[in-house]
Amino acid sequence: MFMGEYQHAMDEKGRLIIPAKFREGLGEKFVITRGLDNCLFVYPMEQWKQLEDKIKELPTSHADTRAFVRMFFSGAVEAELDKQGRVVIPAHLREHARIERDLYVIGVSTKVEIWAKETWESYSSQAQQSYESIAEKIIDIGI
Repeated sequence: MFMGEYQHAMDEKGRLIIPAKFREGLGEKFVITRGLDNCLFVYPMEQWKQLEDKIKELPTSHADTRAFVRMFFSGAVEAELDKQGRVVIPAHLREHARIERDLYVIGVSTKVEIWAKETWESYSSQAQQSYESIAEKIIDIGI
């Protein structure tokens, strides 16, 4: 399980040090793709395969489904850490998440998310303000 929030910086070659607490969970190879809310999703291979299987079950007769699947998979890259625990974030993914240098790496249960510093701080500030009302809503669905 991934949890926690870590502030990092990307170097000039687009490399990011993955927090040590996340490295073992991600494994030798993992997948990085476009996320929602202008972040990147990082999945261990096992989680990626499970997600891929679920997505295969979606009805491709819906235009929204086709668009989502295309964007999600076309942006995906298989990645691995170098000996220093760094990963190269490809330019198209840095552009999607608006990452230039400073960023956050956060654990979100079964995946890791990578956020541009400003985007995460804005998002988390807004989410903090509505955290209790969101909690009340999800309690209604049995959580």
